[in-house]
Amino acid sequence: MAGSRRKSPGITPDILLRAYSIGLFPMAESADDPEIFWVEPELRGVLPLDHFHVSKSLAKTVRRKPFEIRFDHAFDQVIAACAEETSGRPSTWINKTIRSLYATLFDMGHAHTVEAWDGDELVGGLYGVSLGSAFFGESMFSRRTDASKICLVHLVDRLRERGFTLLDTQFTTEHLKTFGAIDVPKADYAVMLATAMESPHLKF
Repeated sequence: MAGSRRKSPGITPDILLRAYSIGLFPMAESADDPEIFWVEPELRGVLPLDHFHVSKSLAKTVRRKPFEIRFDHAFDQVIAACAEETSGRPSTWINKTIRSLYATLFDMGHAHTVEAWDGDELVGGLYGVSLGSAFFGESMFSRRTDASKICLVHLVDRLRERGFTLLDTQFTTEHLKTFGAIDVPKADYAVMLATAMESPHLKF
């Protein structure tokens, strides 16, 4: 994993928000490891809100509205689903400490979800942290075709609508690059982050 890692012996929700404001985010080695460490990548994943790309096929699917989209409706269920081990994701960095901390951030109005529902069944979603005019995407899951992608489209629409300036994805993946995600050098990211932190905390 590129970038620096620093062990964190004790962490509170306020410390966590302060960390995000200066470019750090927490991870664990595994779900069973109680330790948390701070990560500060040399190259930061960013999804430019003004260059977000949606393929024609996905746009067609979104217009079809195959799922009901909800915001901040089932935070605990979303983070639990993101922490599940699957065939494509045999391990997770989301441990019990992280789940507890982000549940508190949710209660504080700083953690949020976008959810895809099929009737009473949660079939996809994502969660992240909002601070200033930045949204820090943490994780996503999908139990139906395109469910998490549709949630991402709705996330970007909401962030644009409410004046957010930065969508941080932590790292880039081939999947995120299809939406326009780019790698930003740490120094350049620091400038983008500082600008976002100058903004009053925006309502998600």
